Amino acid sequence: KAAFINFISDEEWKSIEPVSSWFGPSSFVMSSMSALFELSMWIRHGHGYLTENLGIPVWGSYAVFGFATLVLGMILGLVSEALGTD
Repeated sequence: KAAFINFISDEEWKSIEPVSSWFGPSSFVMSSMSALFELSMWIRHGHGYLTENLGIPVWGSYAVFGFATLVLGMILGLVSEALGTD
């Protein structure tokens, strides 16, 4: 606590360069990282639900998520192909 108070009172903060806009909290990069973190937490909770509540073995949960990834990839590929121009 004392080090922080000294940092402020001695104005040491003036010698620190500001954070680049790329790494600011509202930047696209940080928003994307936040979305990926939320997705990973959703997957973790889904895995817990499948294994703990439904009694599916761990390998079964991995298979469910793997299959969902393949299906989603195929759907996105079809949509991308349908919207693409020649």
